[in-house]
Amino acid sequence: MKKLISLLILIVFFGGTFLFWGEIVDTADFFKELFWGLPEVEKETTSLVEEVEKQILAPEPLRALQEAPVSLLTQAGVIQWTNVQREERGLAPLRESKDLNAAALLKAKDILAGQYFEHISPSGEGVKDLVELVGYEFIAIGENLALGNFKDDQALVQGWMDSPGHRANILNQQYQEIGVAVLQIEFEGRSTWLAVQHFGLPLSACPRPSEDLEAEIIENREQLESLQAALSGLKEEIESMKPKRGEAYSQKVEEYNQMVNRYNALLSVTQDLIDQYNLQVLSYNECADIP
Repeated sequence: MKKLISLLILIVFFGGTFLFWGEIVDTADFFKELFWGLPEVEKETTSLVEEVEKQILAPEPLRALQEAPVSLLTQAGVIQWTNVQREERGLAPLRESKDLNAAALLKAKDILAGQYFEHISPSGEGVKDLVELVGYEFIAIGENLALGNFKDDQALVQGWMDSPGHRANILNQQYQEIGVAVLQIEFEGRSTWLAVQHFGLPLSACPRPSEDLEAEIIENREQLESLQAALSGLKEEIESMKPKRGEAYSQKVEEYNQMVNRYNALLSVTQDLIDQYNLQVLSYNECADIP
């Protein structure tokens, strides 16, 4: 899975920080044209949700190989036996998600209404569309489907475990949440059970870069631009002064140097903030870069 489109804030120091003037000097020799660089934020305007390349795992739907004379499936039991399989292998149990439960139920009802048994509906909707419909933001999502009169929840989950693709979803260590729907339906002219599992790694699992930190960087940049404009005006004023000596000239040079101090101090603080922001972006990228 690809990393986020880069959100790194790139600082370009063209000529570095402002230079100090000396006291009462000939600007023809000392004051040279400076090329001042300001912090530039280079980031995509698309939201993080859209920038993450979402991973969707949906193995071929499973039909029961053997039909039990008496069959009963439950939502809670399917979740329980799924977590039993994970815990037996040292994996963290999955948290039940109301949103994923809702998406799984939408899928089950759509299969019943459309009388199809595929991950993609006749209208072209898949698990991604369903989870987004219920407002579930994710990095990775998986769907297991099963149809048939399995004896019970344990037998159903074992049927998925005996299928490599479904087993991979159940034991996928990146998933944190699960939703399940089970319905007894009329399908292909007979009464049978339909089961839907939705697995998810929610977007909230990855720490987003701080919006407050980004706002502070942008505010500092605006202040830097304002100081730059003021320094440019002072530069022109000092260059036009004649003679380049005396109390008035020295005061202007001192005013300029004090403003340079302010600019350089703010620039240094802003660089530190940008470094912090970039570390947060890298952390988000590492979290979202699911193999």
